[in-house]
Amino acid sequence: MTLSVTDTLRDERVEFTVDGDEVTLYVCGLTVSDDPHLGHARLWVHADVLHRWLEHLGYDVRHVENVTDVNEKIAARVGEREAWTAERDVAETFTAEIFESMRGLNLRRAEVYPRVSGHVPEIIDLVESLVAAGYAYESNGSVYFDVTAFEDYGALSNQEIAELEAQGEPDERAEKRHPADFALWKAGGVSEAAVREHRKHDHEGDLPEGETWESPWGEGRPGWHVECSAMSMTHLGDTLDVHMGGRDLVFPHHENEIAQSEAATGETFARYWLHAGLLSMEGEKMSSSIGNFWTVPDALEELGVNVLRTFYAGAAYRSEQALTDETIAEAEERWDRLSRTHDRAVAALDSVDAHAKASDEALRSAVETTRADFTAAMNDDLNVREATAALLELTDAVNRHLDAAEDTSDGVAYDYRGLRRAVETFEDLGEAVLGLRFDAAGADAGDGDVELAGELVELVLELREAAREAGEYERADELRDALEDVGVTVEDGPEGPTYRFE
Repeated sequence: MTLSVTDTLRDERVEFTVDGDEVTLYVCGLTVSDDPHLGHARLWVHADVLHRWLEHLGYDVRHVENVTDVNEKIAARVGEREAWTAERDVAETFTAEIFESMRGLNLRRAEVYPRVSGHVPEIIDLVESLVAAGYAYESNGSVYFDVTAFEDYGALSNQEIAELEAQGEPDERAEKRHPADFALWKAGGVSEAAVREHRKHDHEGDLPEGETWESPWGEGRPGWHVECSAMSMTHLGDTLDVHMGGRDLVFPHHENEIAQSEAATGETFARYWLHAGLLSMEGEKMSSSIGNFWTVPDALEELGVNVLRTFYAGAAYRSEQALTDETIAEAEERWDRLSRTHDRAVAALDSVDAHAKASDEALRSAVETTRADFTAAMNDDLNVREATAALLELTDAVNRHLDAAEDTSDGVAYDYRGLRRAVETFEDLGEAVLGLRFDAAGADAGDGDVELAGELVELVLELREAAREAGEYERADELRDALEDVGVTVEDGPEGPTYRFE
C-alpha cells in the first residue's frame, strides 16, 4: 500500500507520488505576536510526523517553515514592555519562544525558517512581476491583486468570485477595483485603527506605525499573503510538493497564495494541499485573541513532551481535536503503557535471562503484525491514531510474553530475538516516526520536574561537601552512592563537584 493523502484542492483522497526521492514541504508558520500555544503546536507536530514518515519511506525532505515577523498585531504590542521599542523587538521575543517550544516538542528542524523582514526584496520583485503581467495594479501607493484576472480564483475554497466578501481593512476598499481584491503592498505604516484593534494594553503617547521599506510605489509594507509565496519560492522553487497549514488558512491566505504564485510563474504552485483541523478548548477554537489557550512551555512543564505528542496522535491531522481532561488522561494512559512496556522489554532483553534459543512465535508474529498495521495506518492519510493503536497492541503481546516467561518453575527464558525486534519496533516507529522519546531521562516529566530534581541534587551535594569538610568521609561516600543509585553521576573536579543525569 502506498501513501495516500487528502488533497484540499482536489477535495479527495489521492495517491502521493513525486518524481525522484526528494519532497519539498512548506508549512505556514506563525505570526510572532504572542506566546505559542497548543493550537499552534498541533500543526507543528502533525507536520513533523509527515516529515518523519516521508523520511521513513525513503524520501529526502526539504522542509521550510516561515516566521511572519512583520504584522499589525506585532506592531500593536510595541511599548507593552520596556524592551519593546520597535516591531522587531516584539517579533524577536516571540520568535525565540517559538524556537524553544519547537525544540521542547522534539520537532525535526526545518531546512530554514525564513522571516518576512529578511525577504522584502524578493516580495517587491514578486509584486513587480504581477503588476507587469497585468494581475495587479497600483492605487495610492498600495498594490492590489486583481482576483478577476486569475481564472481559477476560488478553486481551493470552492467559492465563486461573485459570492466572495470584501478582503482587507475598510479604508482599503475605496482604492480597489473589486471588493475581493487583496493587498500585495500597503502604502505607509500600520494604520492607527489596526493598532487600536489589536492593542492589548492602554497606550500613552504616539501609536507605533511599524517598520516600512522603500518600493517602486513608495514607502510601505508587504501584504500578508504575498509573503509566503515569496519565501516559499525563494527556498523551494516555483512548485512545491506539499503545502501544509491550518484549516483556518484555506481562505483567504492559501487561496491568495495560489493566485499570486501561479499568476507570476505560470506553474502549479503546490501539488498537494494538506490542512490540519483545529484544536478546541472549552468548546471554542483555541485562540490567543479569545484567551482560551494553554502555552506550549506551560504544557510541556506540566505534561512533558511524550504525553503531549501522544495526545496529538489521538486524532488524525485532518480532524478537529478537543483538549479536555478526558483526552489528556487518555494520552497519559497510552504513553504510560508504551513507556512501561518498552522499559520492561529493554530490561528483559539486557538480562541474563534472555536466551538465543528461546522462541515465542506469538510475540514474533505480533511484531510483524504491528509493523504492517502501523504502515497501513500511516499510509492511510497519516492516521496516527490507528498507528498508535498498533503499537499498543504490541505492548499487550510483549507483556504476555514477559509474564509467561517469568511465571514458570523451569527458570525464566525470554525470547531474545523476539524482544529485540519488539524494542526496535517501538523505537523505529514510536520514536523515529511519532517523535516519542523512550530513552531520554526525564523526557516524560515536565521542565519543572527536571528543575526540581536539579535543586534536590545540589542540596545533597551541599550536604556531601559539608560532610567532607567535617572529615565525615564515609557519610560523604554514602551520599554520593545514594545519588548514583537514582541515576545521578557525580564527578569531583578542581572547581568542585559536577553531576549529570544518566
